[in-house]
Amino acid sequence: MSVSPSFRVRIGAIVEHSRVQNFIMAIIVLNAVSLGMETSGVITAKFGAALHAFDLFALTVFCVEIGAKLIHRDLRFFKDGWNVFDFLVVAIALIPASGPLAVLRALRILRALRLLTVVPAMKRVIGALLAALPGMGSVFSIIFLVFYVAAVLATNFFSATFPQWFGSIGGSLYTLFQIMTLESWSMGIVRPVMEIHPYAWAFFVPFIMVTTFAIVNLFIGIIVDAMQSQHTVEQDSFDAGNKELLAGEAMILAEIKALRAEVQALRETP
Repeated sequence: MSVSPSFRVRIGAIVEHSRVQNFIMAIIVLNAVSLGMETSGVITAKFGAALHAFDLFALTVFCVEIGAKLIHRDLRFFKDGWNVFDFLVVAIALIPASGPLAVLRALRILRALRLLTVVPAMKRVIGALLAALPGMGSVFSIIFLVFYVAAVLATNFFSATFPQWFGSIGGSLYTLFQIMTLESWSMGIVRPVMEIHPYAWAFFVPFIMVTTFAIVNLFIGIIVDAMQSQHTVEQDSFDAGNKELLAGEAMILAEIKALRAEVQALRETP
């Protein structure tokens, strides 16, 4: 069945209206809260029926929203990655969660992630993170190389005396990751190692300086730079739009002045 262009426009105007989007946002938040409440046995015993009814209502609202967007944009709907994400999150909830698929019930909380596509500020942050992925990939490679070299050295140095931490490459990698996060690194790991290997600090301190205070901060720098670049692009786009608007207004004013001059000339003609 074909849909008239005017109907598509009306549907699009309704579903993309600010009040409708705010309503969708509120439903997403409330649905996330209700799904969290379902994890409590006491609350579920008292209000399980109401929570289930609200969950169905929220799912219905999301399906209607997705359907309206599909009518409005047709197959162009799937050209936007954010729309595809919304579609998949809602589609998962429509799969019967019974038998071996019962685990899908837990995935209903993924609907809360739809806030990332509804709230413009969150959308910009995610866009900046995606833009930073190429640079972050290089940093990941550097970190992996540093970790691998350090894990091989730590296994050779400390595996005989501390096999519970450095008995294998995998164990050393995990221990070094704990040290990088500074979680109980001194009293929990390094000082006990130094009781047997007094010069172990010469290995661990440079490792922390390189990973925690240097490489990890590169992530922050890359993300901040990506967010700043995206903000600059948006500002340039906004400024270009304003320039076009001002140019259009100036053209209209010039045409009005020309018309007034012609009317005045006609009035002065005998």
